[in-house]
Amino acid sequence: MPRSIAIVEDEPLIRANYVEALTRFGYEVRGYASRPEAEAAFALRLPELVIIDVGLGDEPEGGFDLCRSLRTRAATLPILFLTARDSDLDVISGLRLGADDYLTKDVSLHQLAARISALLRRIDALRKPAEAENVISHGPLKLEQERMRVTWNGEEVPLTVTEFWMVHTMVRFPGHVKNRDQLMREAQVVVDDATITSHIKRIRKKFLAIDADFDAIDTVHGVGYRWKP
Repeated sequence: MPRSIAIVEDEPLIRANYVEALTRFGYEVRGYASRPEAEAAFALRLPELVIIDVGLGDEPEGGFDLCRSLRTRAATLPILFLTARDSDLDVISGLRLGADDYLTKDVSLHQLAARISALLRRIDALRKPAEAENVISHGPLKLEQERMRVTWNGEEVPLTVTEFWMVHTMVRFPGHVKNRDQLMREAQVVVDDATITSHIKRIRKKFLAIDADFDAIDTVHGVGYRWKP
């Protein structure tokens, strides 16, 4: 039975394009034009993953409101923002409200499909016991690959899918410098250097929110980043 996805997007043509494209990838997809329409449908049945635009019709923050509402109802429901709004403030706001990933609309359909697949795999893995051979421990850090889960001093770090794979790339080989191409390849993204820098900055902030003394990620100027050995 195909996995069910909901897309909440107020632009009819964009919504129809995503519904059609993801249906071709084998998902059962339903589109909603507004927050109230989506909430009415979700009250009857929650999908297995939700994709949300931030601005919905006459509600500039409607997507954020919907995310907040969904997260109170379903703690583990995969929520992905897909929006034209790409400021650090918007990204951080979406993730703090409990979204699992935040993508801009210039992402390719294949990258979007890869993100969806990764989020659904993570939910499936959370229902199973963690496998010891897929766990990386390094000081206060514990990374569970199958569950796509990272903890620091026992507290979970709320990383997006992209951020998780970037951390995974560095902690597999502590002390080894990973350049931007390697980070992009592991995270399955194609972005510019500034975007990689923004991702690393957000990763650091999330660890610092848990531990004010966190300094495990080194910047090697002109080369890339490394996890301290």
